[in-house]
Amino acid sequence: MTGHPLPLTGERTLPDVPQENYWFRRHEVAYRWARERVAGTVVDAGCGEGYGAALLARRGAHVLAIDLVEPVVAHVAARYPTVRPVQANLVALPLADACADALVCLQVIEHLWDQQRFVEEAARVLRPGGALLCSTPNRRTFSAPDTPRNPHHSVELDASELVALLAGRLEITELAGLHHGPGLAVAERAHGVRVPTALARAGADLTAWPAWLRDLVGEVTIDDFAITTAEADHLETLDDALDLLVVARAPEEPRAPEVPRAPEVARAQEAARTPTPGGGPGAASR
Repeated sequence: MTGHPLPLTGERTLPDVPQENYWFRRHEVAYRWARERVAGTVVDAGCGEGYGAALLARRGAHVLAIDLVEPVVAHVAARYPTVRPVQANLVALPLADACADALVCLQVIEHLWDQQRFVEEAARVLRPGGALLCSTPNRRTFSAPDTPRNPHHSVELDASELVALLAGRLEITELAGLHHGPGLAVAERAHGVRVPTALARAGADLTAWPAWLRDLVGEVTIDDFAITTAEADHLETLDDALDLLVVARAPEEPRAPEVPRAPEVARAQEAARTPTPGGGPGAASR
């Protein structure tokens, strides 16, 4: 039991749940990063619990919060009156062409079976010059050999794969990586294990956690993470990032004809066609 109206399934993070505090703060950092870059009409694609959409709305943005799961959408409607929740599939957005100034998709794209269709939808609904702000776990660090894989993830990406996925339809204007700050790094060295790995091994029962992990997670704040920028021609500097963050803009000029998918992305997505229990082409945020 978490004490939260929504269940803790591992598919989306939740606020005010002690054992989720590390993941919640890691997601909150990405939403605060996005909030500094959006205004006007904003779509939160895969809004999950809704805390992030509400955070975006605090800057005066008109936020449309979209999620696939009906109970999640009902929760957002009840808890966050400053946003407009809509139940929809992210690869078939119920939105007019060129209607949004920004589309925020944080820790969601890895849940989607058809990522290319989502990118096409993002390009369609963005106004000329509008921005897709995306974050996703870095495949190189998230699915490390010592860490159990998240069963809710369909296709995880590294920096080069993320760039290849977006670059055919949008212009990438900013790349960054999220890392642990000094406090978390010191704790990992002291205990000889990465925090995400320790959490995956510990399970959901907070009472069974080692004391050091329980204390550490309870004290994590957004200040325990750092975001560093990277250049498109030096993607290797993002190899050790925990999460990848990107701003990609719709062209100001009429869109060029559709280009084929990047081969490495197409192969990964074809390999992920076999559905997982509870999965779907449009999913809630992790």
